[in-house]
Amino acid sequence: MNLEIIENRIIELRGQKVMLDFHLADLYEIETRVLKQAVRRNLNRFPSDFMFELSDNEIDSLVSQFVIPSKSKLGGAVPFAFTEQGVAMLSSVLNSEKAIAINIAVMRTFVSLRQFALNYKDLNDKITEIEKQFPDIYKILNFLMEKDKTLSSTKERTKIGFKK
Repeated sequence: MNLEIIENRIIELRGQKVMLDFHLADLYEIETRVLKQAVRRNLNRFPSDFMFELSDNEIDSLVSQFVIPSKSKLGGAVPFAFTEQGVAMLSSVLNSEKAIAINIAVMRTFVSLRQFALNYKDLNDKITEIEKQFPDIYKILNFLMEKDKTLSSTKERTKIGFKK
């Protein structure tokens, strides 16, 4: 399974990285109603930090951001959003070879996203530290960058085209 496909289906809601039920059903190659039915039969395995239903405002937001093309795609059902732990729990509810393989790929994707975020934070912290150690160099670099922006925006271009 291509991790990039999974990564594109992970969105942020309520400050958490989640996957929506219809995206997971698509990956598992089952109908969304089958996935929801399995979850509802095992609701005690899915506390609110593993899975939650989307609010109307969240659904409207997803439609406006093109995560879902329209509310009609949902077929009148309110989508479930699964956190990383919720996706892991799905492997105990959907016990097929395909579900296990997809869950492994999804877990790897969540881990790589978390690692990327940590690396970005580390890099940002190091840059901030360098800025503190060398404030003069930082000011000069900013001045030069601003100078380049103003020069490029005020520079007169030679006109091309038909001349009389």
